[in-house]
Amino acid sequence: MSWVEHVVWWHLYPLGFVGAPAEAPAGGEVTHRLPRIVDWLDYAVELGASGIALGPVFASGTHGYDTVDHYRIDPRLGDEQDFAALLDAAHERGLRVLLDGVFNHVGRGFGAFQRVLAGGPGTPEAAWFRLDWPADAAPGTEPGYATFEGHDALVALNHDEPAVADHVTDVLCHWLAAGADGWRLDAAYAVPTRFWADVLGRVRIAHPDAYLVGEVIHGDYAGFVRESGVHAVTQYELWKAIWSAINDGNLFELAWALKRHSELLDTFVPLTFVGNHDVTRIASMLTDERHLPHALAVLCTVAGTPSIYAGDEQAFRGVKEERVGGDDAVRPEFPAGGPTELAPYGWPTYRLHQQLIGVRRRHPWLHRARTSVLHLTNGFALLEQTAGDHRLLTALNLDDHPVEHEVPGYAEVVAGDATLHASGGPDARITVGPHGWAVLGT
Repeated sequence: MSWVEHVVWWHLYPLGFVGAPAEAPAGGEVTHRLPRIVDWLDYAVELGASGIALGPVFASGTHGYDTVDHYRIDPRLGDEQDFAALLDAAHERGLRVLLDGVFNHVGRGFGAFQRVLAGGPGTPEAAWFRLDWPADAAPGTEPGYATFEGHDALVALNHDEPAVADHVTDVLCHWLAAGADGWRLDAAYAVPTRFWADVLGRVRIAHPDAYLVGEVIHGDYAGFVRESGVHAVTQYELWKAIWSAINDGNLFELAWALKRHSELLDTFVPLTFVGNHDVTRIASMLTDERHLPHALAVLCTVAGTPSIYAGDEQAFRGVKEERVGGDDAVRPEFPAGGPTELAPYGWPTYRLHQQLIGVRRRHPWLHRARTSVLHLTNGFALLEQTAGDHRLLTALNLDDHPVEHEVPGYAEVVAGDATLHASGGPDARITVGPHGWAVLGT
């Protein structure tokens, strides 16, 4: 699975991206919206991405994370032929495709749950769920049931039931056989690791080249990877440290997170990001827009498998709110006419992404590079990435004044803006302007 070492994902939320209605149509009529994503694949390639990480594409009731049929494409997006065409178009451009699967819970409209509601406690599929039946339960009686984080629309699966493990295994293998390159496992942290170990063990035998990454927000990342069989988990700890350290002018927080980040490499390579479909956009999160390049420079130079959330490369704004519909601002529709309809003021940020993703693609060893802090104050840091004989240096200046510091052996500025003195020699020094940044090479 060496291909993962070279991946930079462009992550998009399909239902929002194509402007699908918030709820599935009652009649199930199909609207072919997936071709709109095909129209953006060249844009992703030009950005520098080598993979497309798709949010949910399977039939659901509302937002995609309330799946009702794992084997059917959401009719608001299209059908299986539309999805096959999207896979083919992506692969023709050298883009891998990552799917998003929800296997901790399902929507109330999920077929097995509806059969249980109709048939009562004697229904064979009742064991798929964690149910609490009243004493006089009969067909048509609705039981109490475990949910995901208290949401009645999200019915938790029973991961001790072998038939559930068989179903999830079959779904994962079905779409990998159809051409997908891997899976993001939504709410993986809520599922027992023994369940994942069973399911993913079988999947990895059948599809050894598939990339399997779990959504884990906090806790023992390395332990989860060892126990579950995923290849990686989402690096929320680093995400938080990047924007928080920059906003607070406290790069010591970032340095501490990078130390922990490097330690994870003994076990796995995390999925790294500064934005996704579940969080406030990085351009809105940062209190000083001059520091957006600093956040991106960290993402593109530290170890990990980087993911760029669609729209962040255009400095889209959007604030997540804890309310019904609170994700809408970070999951907007993209222009139906393709990239040419984007507003002009976002393109400088796109070119910044191209520059830094280009650094990443030219130095694939960064995937597992270790980070050392060569110099650190609240507002200035020199972060060195090393792997064998390879070296890069990332300089971050959050201060209102220029900073000069020695950088022995560094010979060129490969991204950003800084002045090198006595470049390449033992007395080499760098001057970084106020709120400036740079990436240096030897």
